Amino acid sequence: LVGCLAVFLLSGGLLIHDLWRSGQERSAYQKLAQMVQEGAQAAGEAATPEAEGAPPSGRLEQYQLLHEQNEDLAGWLYAEGTSLDYPVMYTPQEPEYYLHRGFDGSYAASGSLFLSGGCTPDGSHVIIYGHNMRNGSMFGELDLYVQEDYGAQHALIHYDTLDREGTYELLAVFYSRVYTDQDQGVFRYYQYTDLSDPAVFDEYVRQVKAAALYDTGVEARYGDKLLTLSTCSYHTGDGRLVVVARQAAEETGG
Repeated sequence: LVGCLAVFLLSGGLLIHDLWRSGQERSAYQKLAQMVQEGAQAAGEAATPEAEGAPPSGRLEQYQLLHEQNEDLAGWLYAEGTSLDYPVMYTPQEPEYYLHRGFDGSYAASGSLFLSGGCTPDGSHVIIYGHNMRNGSMFGELDLYVQEDYGAQHALIHYDTLDREGTYELLAVFYSRVYTDQDQGVFRYYQYTDLSDPAVFDEYVRQVKAAALYDTGVEARYGDKLLTLSTCSYHTGDGRLVVVARQAAEETGG
């Protein structure tokens, strides 16, 4: 009985600690989001016809302070009506550096959103990875996009670089997995970091559309910028859930 009680107390203590840590990590990112919102509001209030656009530094004002705090900041990802509202980190020499690190570099179970090592923050194809957290933080709500109604209602995803705002339209949602070298004839979406070749671009889009869970009505053509969000999924071993979007037509002129 004493042994069972000890195990119960230990398990309960660990659970409470995990919940506390999860809450602390989520609160830290909410503070960053608040800073961005306040920066954007201040920039809007100070703007004049002569002063519109980026500040002299070349940075969008709402991200200026955060970049000064951590130069690994590559941009910001958010979608209205969802919990998605986070900085995106970029460390090309060690792509998964922020897998279990917060914005300040300290240990964080939820980690941070980060760019694939083969991408650049302002490239034509940006792949962003994030944990599928049970509390809904990071990419924890990304699996809601498997529902067609939800995808239609939250079809616009915003990805801002430090000097340019960007709006993307939902192109496709699909399930995948991390494949081994022995797997043949499979779609390794995570290897398509460079879509500068028209044939490679068309191949990627074709396979994305073929794997899609439903038709969004959005098409992509060579020259469009693409945004791919990837997180873990538990439908199979090493499963992945992938959300792909293309830059809004009004921004590309298409």
